Amino acid sequence: MTTYLITGANRGIGLEFARQLSRRGTDAVILGTARDPAGAGELARLVHQVIPLDVSDEDSIAGLSAAVGDRPIDVLINNAGVGSEQRSIEGLTLAELNRVFTINAFAPMLVVKSLLPNLRAGNRKSVFSITSQLGSIANNKGGSSYPYRASKTALNQLSASLANELRAEGFCCVVTHPGWVRTDMGGQNATLGVDESVRSMLAIIDRLRAEDSGTFFNYDGTTLPW
Repeated sequence: MTTYLITGANRGIGLEFARQLSRRGTDAVILGTARDPAGAGELARLVHQVIPLDVSDEDSIAGLSAAVGDRPIDVLINNAGVGSEQRSIEGLTLAELNRVFTINAFAPMLVVKSLLPNLRAGNRKSVFSITSQLGSIANNKGGSSYPYRASKTALNQLSASLANELRAEGFCCVVTHPGWVRTDMGGQNATLGVDESVRSMLAIIDRLRAEDSGTFFNYDGTTLPW
């Protein structure tokens, strides 16, 4: 039996993770977070526990450990994230940079911090963080999307540090680009259905090994340049 905790599980990619994991029956114990659990009806039917979490609020993140209790967590899926409409240098504001960095880069690390005792108690000790190929410096050929790109680059760097710090304890910490997915964030012109994206990412999660820690994956299992 494997215990998963999914952040941002009430819609899009996070909800699809809950759907697909729920089909594993008793082999999976699923915890999902939502900013408004009262409005997460489908999620509540799929998971063992819906945990209130606002990833823009440090106190809310700190409360995760109390909500989970002493339950071991095998796989943390850091999925919660936000896009940004500020695409050009002329429209850039400090407020938007702070908002997007807080949610996309800083919150995933604070979630790990809050749940570290639970992850240490788990058998898998896996931290699977959703990033974006837009966070790749090597692949930045188009510019724009300053807050979003930079926040995902920061997440990648923070995750690489996490992988190095926790490697000796047997942790596997990776970042993964989910593809251009048809969700509220990705839009309907995206090339990939959410079901295919999540199915492919679960295949990565299922075969993660300690030596994979620190890898930047594409959803199809190939690797991407930093």
